[in-house]
Amino acid sequence: MARIPLNPPPTILNRLTARYCRRAYGQVLEPLLALAHHRGVLLSTSLFELSVGRWKRLDPGLKALAVMASSAAIGCSWCMDFGYWENRQHGMAHEKLRDVPRWRDSEVYTPLERDVMEYAEAMTATPPTVDDALVERLRKHLDDDRLVELTQMISVENLRSRTNAALGLTSQGFKDSCDIPARAAV
Repeated sequence: MARIPLNPPPTILNRLTARYCRRAYGQVLEPLLALAHHRGVLLSTSLFELSVGRWKRLDPGLKALAVMASSAAIGCSWCMDFGYWENRQHGMAHEKLRDVPRWRDSEVYTPLERDVMEYAEAMTATPPTVDDALVERLRKHLDDDRLVELTQMISVENLRSRTNAALGLTSQGFKDSCDIPARAAV
């Protein structure tokens, strides 16, 4: 249960934000409902997220795995739910998304994907546990701009996941709308 009411004041900005969310996602995002209690935070966060959305140098699949590994490490069920839905919409394999919390035991990832998720977990640890050997493995595949984008995306996800977890935001049901239901026995 959320630790902040998800019914912010009915300002023009909040109504416009809700309308945009319904068109883009089919429902209003609960993190935005929480942030809408503070106009400046909502505006700043929204502008920041629009800017982050324009970062396109890193492979989207690697970015998705890094973001989800960070959310899993923090334990943000809202981020895992939305991340699954968002990345399925972009064609990412169900198995890769499903196995993120147990990536070390899964057979579906490449060595580079494993290094990216290890990096995300190492950055998310408190204090961070990134070591030179891991960065060197990543640098064999990622040039400077891609490594910087990967690093910053993990930092951004730490901000998102920690905020959502602290505010008590949990799964909003996005994943349920894209999983294929089991077929009825004939």
